[in-house]
Amino acid sequence: MVLPYAAYLRVYEPVTAFPEPARTLWTVYADSRRRPRRIHALGVEHRDATLRMTGSPPEVVPERESRDAYVRRLDDMIYVCPWETRLRSWLAFERFRDEHAAGVAAAFVPPPLSERVMSDFGQWKNAGRSLRPHILTSTWHVPLDWFVPFARGERCLMLGTPGTGYSKSDDVSEEQGGHGPATAAPARTLIYVTSMGEARQRVSAALPVVRENLGDGTGDVHLLSAGRLETLGRWLGGFHPRALVELDYGGLVHLMDDRALSADESVAEMAVALTGMERGEAELTVAMYKRLLARWRPVQALETAN
Repeated sequence: MVLPYAAYLRVYEPVTAFPEPARTLWTVYADSRRRPRRIHALGVEHRDATLRMTGSPPEVVPERESRDAYVRRLDDMIYVCPWETRLRSWLAFERFRDEHAAGVAAAFVPPPLSERVMSDFGQWKNAGRSLRPHILTSTWHVPLDWFVPFARGERCLMLGTPGTGYSKSDDVSEEQGGHGPATAAPARTLIYVTSMGEARQRVSAALPVVRENLGDGTGDVHLLSAGRLETLGRWLGGFHPRALVELDYGGLVHLMDDRALSADESVAEMAVALTGMERGEAELTVAMYKRLLARWRPVQALETAN
């Protein structure tokens, strides 16, 4: 199965942060042998989505919310990141309709089905349900603001599989919070994991620096701006203060060869760029920023490649 060319920003909350009965359900789920393991979960998510969308008519939004989640363990605490497939599907479809002309949208989803989906979403909103998913998705690139919450030492890189050039760097267990030896079956992946406290602090420290040097505007959606950092900070602020934050390159790792992936130091380069801005070292800032853009713009360009 070819994974979607997308990256993911996930928040894992302590299981104790969930109200009952969800707390008990997630605790039992974490110990279940039947749940998708972290190393396979993204593939399972993608398979389920593909089956829904290839139906006739397509199932744009599942009838019920997913009962699956990503799970991590750290210091005897279970951390859970619910898939929230139904909520994320609604949000994605709403963006799709906003970004495309009605005729284009109708070519993908019949208008009667589209209206029914949005009507259901309207009822969900009116019921006062949360619209803050635990998972953000970005296709064809990692947004530059997603690098800000992390540090270089929080990186975990795995390349290949055993017997085929498998290598590893700063490996973590499938379900650990960023410490300890790897125990899961290896797979090609690049992730960063940090605490919510560190993530919020780094975003908060970067915000005035970016606002002073790059401004608040959105402009090019692929560049860094104070507006996007503020949005990221608000999203992080809606979760438990002891949560974990994970950046997963997801299917994007298959757009880079081993050498390029090993040399990817986007988080470290962003940190140096921000330090350069803060100190008024324009040449250093520009050099790091150019490195980031040189890495990610060719990846983004693949979206429209023939």
